[in-house]
Amino acid sequence: MPSPGLADAWAHPLLGRMLRGRSARRRLDRRHPWVLDTAVVLVVALSSLPDLFSPNSHGPFGDTMDRGDLPAPVLLAFAVALAVPLWWRRRAPALTYCVISAVLLVQWSLGVWQQTGMATLIALYSLALHGSLRTLGWAAAVTAAEMTLAVWLLAPIEHPFLGLFFLLGTATAAVAIGLTLRIRRLYLAALEDRAARLEVEHDQRVRLTTAAERARIAREMHDIVGHNLSVMVSLADGAATLAARREETSGEPLRILADTGRQAMSELRRVLGVLREDRGHEEDVRPLGPQPGIHDLDPLLSRVRAAGLPVTYRTTGDLHALGSGIQLTVYRIVQEALTNTLKHAGPDATADVTLTRDAGTVRVEVADTGVPTAGERSGVAGHGLVGIRQRAAMYGGTVTLGPRATGHGWLVDVVLDVPPGDHQP
Repeated sequence: MPSPGLADAWAHPLLGRMLRGRSARRRLDRRHPWVLDTAVVLVVALSSLPDLFSPNSHGPFGDTMDRGDLPAPVLLAFAVALAVPLWWRRRAPALTYCVISAVLLVQWSLGVWQQTGMATLIALYSLALHGSLRTLGWAAAVTAAEMTLAVWLLAPIEHPFLGLFFLLGTATAAVAIGLTLRIRRLYLAALEDRAARLEVEHDQRVRLTTAAERARIAREMHDIVGHNLSVMVSLADGAATLAARREETSGEPLRILADTGRQAMSELRRVLGVLREDRGHEEDVRPLGPQPGIHDLDPLLSRVRAAGLPVTYRTTGDLHALGSGIQLTVYRIVQEALTNTLKHAGPDATADVTLTRDAGTVRVEVADTGVPTAGERSGVAGHGLVGIRQRAAMYGGTVTLGPRATGHGWLVDVVLDVPPGDHQP
């Protein structure tokens, strides 16, 4: 998006026309570079016409010199030799300068000044813009030496000091303009490269964050499913034992059910166990416990209030009857949203947490009164907000993240679909 100053410049009648014309010329030069090269050659060649048709060869600063016995075809040859090499000024700037410098030295040695001498300035400019900087240094030294020889020895003029100052000044200006445009192009190229690398890094951070969050969710679901399967296997074993004591026929199906549950647990550990490798030996020393649910929100909110963020908490509907998986999802969404508020909302912010269970849906709303800073709140690499979206996707939910409609504060609004029969046993 253009800056306001650039937008104002484009809206200005004169500046806007100049900017649009410059953009059109750049597009034309990129598509057909030979057009500009031909135009430069023609301009330099046409500048020799006054020298060809004038009876005397006019030097700079008002002095007039007789060109002696040099016929017009020789002068025309000099003009062509100085103008034509400019066709290759962008493709071979060093060679172009060498040819023009040699021709100009021969011309000056014959005591002739021509308007086509401007070709050496164009060659210096092209060398500064497209050529090697080492070659540019040698070219600048050779140009200064040639101009000094021309003014004092080869083709003396009436005011040598003024003439040398003028010639060296124009050569310096040509080199300076070329270097300025070269630095500008390098700067723009660096900005484009940095923008491309930032975009790639942004995509990589999003993918890594998403993968890490999915792995964490998978680990938690592994714990939930493993716990429930363990309960089912234990109940089935107990029921099978009781049926065997009573000599009931249901004992064998119950034993099959228990064996199937154990097999499912083994397959679950084999498939998802790799996601738990990052815990190292932590599991050997830390006892396993149930995953947090709705009943754990009160301790969570107490910790948040102790951290300095006033929080109000409201619920509607029977939330405790939800299954452990969706309870864990609700708990993590509230936890991540309040963590985001603590980080970015400011010292005077407050938060409201509202949980609503309707027929087939659970809605989680976390709203605060902090100053919303879009760059901080919705950072592309933030694990919390990415985790909220990933968890909501598990239950086909919709997520709304952004500033509140009042313009003050931030809102996290998540609606989850409750699968039929997903409730605590």
